[in-house]
Amino acid sequence: MKTTITSVNALEILDSRGNPTVRVLMELEDGTRVSASVPSGASTGENEAIELRDGNRNRYGGKGVLHAIANVNEEIGPMVTGMNALDQSLIDQEMIELDSTPNKEKLGANAILGVSMAAAKAAAASMGLPLYTYLGGTGCRRLPVPCMNILNGGEHADNSVDFQEFMAVPIGAPNFADGLRSVAETFHALKTILSARSLATSVGDEGGFAPNLDSNEEAMELILEAIEKAGYVPGRDIAIGIDSAATSFASGKGRYDLKWSGAGEMSSDEMIALVDKWAGDYPIVFWEDPLAEDDWQGFARLTAKLGQKLEIIGDDIFVTNTKFIARGIKEQTANSALIKLNQIGTVTETIDAVRMCRDNGWRYLISHRSGETADTFLADFALAMDGGHLKTGSACRSERLAKYNRLLEIEAVLQDRALYYWK
Repeated sequence: MKTTITSVNALEILDSRGNPTVRVLMELEDGTRVSASVPSGASTGENEAIELRDGNRNRYGGKGVLHAIANVNEEIGPMVTGMNALDQSLIDQEMIELDSTPNKEKLGANAILGVSMAAAKAAAASMGLPLYTYLGGTGCRRLPVPCMNILNGGEHADNSVDFQEFMAVPIGAPNFADGLRSVAETFHALKTILSARSLATSVGDEGGFAPNLDSNEEAMELILEAIEKAGYVPGRDIAIGIDSAATSFASGKGRYDLKWSGAGEMSSDEMIALVDKWAGDYPIVFWEDPLAEDDWQGFARLTAKLGQKLEIIGDDIFVTNTKFIARGIKEQTANSALIKLNQIGTVTETIDAVRMCRDNGWRYLISHRSGETADTFLADFALAMDGGHLKTGSACRSERLAKYNRLLEIEAVLQDRALYYWK
């Protein structure tokens, strides 16, 4: 059978932060050769699948992935060799069973995901199909709205902004290319504004600017100014998305320490009041992780209050895991889930998470990680999952632009068949 896997090997490469990660090389009987590179997160939920690191402080400060590489070459590779690359769910299930731990700590989610992604790529290439068509079907044609990170804080930057990501969301554009152009122009307008005020224009892990500001509100005001300077109308052409990554500044027992902005410690209800106020003051369309991963009751109160107005996205609280998403649906914890391939560790499980959201009327936001590679798997995956929006960083750093440019290519191929809309 031409799609039989004949060779699987892995090697250690570097991600966008200069840290080691896993690249898997796979070959099929028909000569198809592909590679898949695994991303890595900085702001991680405690229930994420485990990214296996060597722990040897004398090599990459303990962040090496030689153990994960060995697991691919010595255990996973021999097991999947001889399997049909078209059997994605079977390959993934066999790897899960080989690992046999709840969070993939034995073999490493980075090892498992690399093979899972490679199998999908190899199958698509062998069949002569674009990856998005192979994963999403022949009717797959909706381009995601690019939620572009233009200002960084929190764990993704070394500055005085508490919230992790401020994103420009081109809700009014007629197509992906124009949407991408509008937020890229806003990014450059923001740089001009920051430079004129002698504020730093260095960037954080995901390419957004990382200036020291007097408050989180100042970040919002700067973004509104940049949208207008670029020639767009806030709330009509371009809206705002926020990722608080609130677990990173949670101080325990439903308390939050907004130390950098000077707001001080706040309760869960005070954080909800802040979200409510900002939702009234600014054109915000979604808010990711407004509360910490263990603040389930707070999330539910926030969703009850603002769920009809905002897309309230759970990231650390759900970690792309159907067990936690199912609880969230039952308890009405949020109305959307962030979807990250390496949070759960296989393509099949990621698709299962998307399906659960879709079947229960939730939205879902496909997302990159702060440690990325030039692999464009995510772009095709976002299109295939038909979620309508994608976050994959800013208008700089080639590992982010690779995904945007891949989507531009896809839109050019689809031409008039392509769809693009916010809701």
